[in-house]
Amino acid sequence: MAVDAKAVKELREKTGAGMLDCKKALEEANGDLTKATELLREKGLAAAANKAGRIATEGVVESYIHAGGRIGVLVEINCETDFVAKTDQFKEFARDIAMHIAASSPRYVRREEVPQEDVEKEKEILKAQALNEGKPEKIVEKMVEGRIGKYYEEFCLLEQSFVKDPDKTISHLLNEKISTIGENISIRRFVRFELGEGLEKKVDNFVEEVMAQVKN
Repeated sequence: MAVDAKAVKELREKTGAGMLDCKKALEEANGDLTKATELLREKGLAAAANKAGRIATEGVVESYIHAGGRIGVLVEINCETDFVAKTDQFKEFARDIAMHIAASSPRYVRREEVPQEDVEKEKEILKAQALNEGKPEKIVEKMVEGRIGKYYEEFCLLEQSFVKDPDKTISHLLNEKISTIGENISIRRFVRFELGEGLEKKVDNFVEEVMAQVKN
């Protein structure tokens, strides 16, 4: 069923869970806010949100270098205590995030970091596309709002599908770890280098190459 944006906003404010998780919960609950809240709690997402306000200044700076040294990633992931930062579970999570960034090439951690001018430019492009498709102008704005979500899913790390498990977003994976570990965890920032980036070169499928390396 179609989910009302106001309901998603209300559920997000109530639980603190991610927007995509709220939307999926509402869809599963057929728009019932109470049931959607229960679903988020069952999945540990609402519980994770309760930890989000706690200070996380420990953690690691994890690196990932793709075979042959063609792609390099540094990512800072924070937690609350040095004890958790040294656990294998936390380190594995950090490695997975670094590897995902290498494969999926996000530009931002979260949608709030996307410059507003970039969002407006993308909306103008999407509006022109919709009009060129012959869509009635009165519904174009709603279509643009729906399609801009795809833009965030493509370029914002937390909204991307995890390369090792496409049924989960990075936000979902993060909330699972928060729930399991019991501390607030935050993906703070990252930098991704690609050899020859910006120079003319042949196109390689780095997602397939990175995934092949992980499986070997």
